[in-house]
Amino acid sequence: MSHLGKVLYTAKTHTTGGREGGASRSNDGGLDIKLSTPGTSGTSTIPEQLFAAGWLACFLSAIKIAAHKAKVALPAEVAIDAEVDLGLDGGAYGLSARLNVSLPGIEREVVQRLADTAHEL
Repeated sequence: MSHLGKVLYTAKTHTTGGREGGASRSNDGGLDIKLSTPGTSGTSTIPEQLFAAGWLACFLSAIKIAAHKAKVALPAEVAIDAEVDLGLDGGAYGLSARLNVSLPGIEREVVQRLADTAHEL
């Protein structure tokens, strides 16, 4: 684990039961969900969906920072779609992801540059 020079925020959550009928709640009550496994129907959340949502929220903020530094005006319709795969590789679980950044009206090369910079941030 790398050392952070300055901690800006610490997320605190409590999870019970794991993905099979478990639940997670943040210390401030902002997050209070039931967990489930992929393929389960109902109102529960699959942990990989939470991973994708959290990652994209942070990544989109990083794109905004990158655009500001590069003096690129972002459109109001900024969005990112993610597909997060849960898989097995030699008996070990792993995640892989694909991101589709949508910045209407901005050239593909500029979008790629902003995404690359956001990744570094």
